[in-house]
Amino acid sequence: MSRIAKITAFLVTLSVLCFFIATRFNINPTHSLGDKLDEFNGVAVYYNGAINSTLGRATTSDGYNLGLRFQCVEFVKRYYYERFKHKMPNSMGHAKEFFSAKLADGELNKERMLFQYRNGAGSGPATEDLIVFAPWVLNRFGHVAIVSEVGPDFIEVVQQNAGPFGSTRERYPLEKREGRLHVGNDRVLGWLRREQLNPSIVLTPSSGNSLPSGRVKS
Repeated sequence: MSRIAKITAFLVTLSVLCFFIATRFNINPTHSLGDKLDEFNGVAVYYNGAINSTLGRATTSDGYNLGLRFQCVEFVKRYYYERFKHKMPNSMGHAKEFFSAKLADGELNKERMLFQYRNGAGSGPATEDLIVFAPWVLNRFGHVAIVSEVGPDFIEVVQQNAGPFGSTRERYPLEKREGRLHVGNDRVLGWLRREQLNPSIVLTPSSGNSLPSGRVKS
């Protein structure tokens, strides 16, 4: 094997090793897993250390599955449950599975019982929307967060499991492209919302539980 090939092989091996360590072990000595880092509307954001860390499954007192502590999915589901008593019909799934590519803009996502909007299809996100990011090379499961602020040319999200040195808050540009609002991050697939922009459609609690269902006003 040539010297260049050996160096290349060493660098590849080192990169893989560093990625393995950084995604499975807490390398930030200033925080321990489960530390409270932030909160939004009274819902806490906890430290998860490495992005692949988990501390068991979180469930509510009535048995609803929130996800694995303290992954990004656990935060957004806990946020919607604590804020709105909202339960998703499909209580499982990775972050990327919160967005359904087969749905039209503004259509009800029945697995999450939230209305779904595509990035760049029309209107922009609103505060407390659940925003969905596609997978990328360092995270094959995707990412979800809550929109915490919408400005004239930016949005801010609040998130859990941003990595050992990541921030709980992150901002992205909000741009107009061909007259349509677009979040300036190509990984943003879209966002989910409890209320439809079309006032002729409302969500009402179904009988016997706190699960909302779609109903068209007559």
